Amino acid sequence: MDLVIRPGGPPDIERLSRLREDLWPESPASEHARELTSLFAGTLNGALPVAVYVAETADGDLAGFLEIGLRSHADGCDSRQPVAFVEGWFVVERYRRRGVGRRLLAAAESWARRQGCIEMASDTWVDRLVSQRVHDALDFEVVDRCVHYRKPL
Repeated sequence: MDLVIRPGGPPDIERLSRLREDLWPESPASEHARELTSLFAGTLNGALPVAVYVAETADGDLAGFLEIGLRSHADGCDSRQPVAFVEGWFVVERYRRRGVGRRLLAAAESWARRQGCIEMASDTWVDRLVSQRVHDALDFEVVDRCVHYRKPL
């Protein structure tokens, strides 16, 4: 498949916000667009670096994206240094199983190395089995399983 992995930017906000809505449907595309505007302006997440990579097809369609950022720590990682964290990772269903996610992850890994990271972390919901299989296939290892509870008072 003819596809380019490149850094995302302000011209991608409309298309990215729709992909983010597919990944995180609890927020509308308009809210994602506002957040992306802040992210690309450098005013989101304070001082820690963040990058967005997009997979763009030859006809200009976005096949997917990966958002990567630095965190001061992540479960299962060395707490003495910042870690690259996959904040969001999504490939449009018709482009899955073609290496798009792998190529996005490779771009994020390169970014993380340039930031001085030696580890990358990620997470997903327990019911997102496809996401878990992708992480497993791309050499992530499970470091923790957690069940969160709440009790109304």
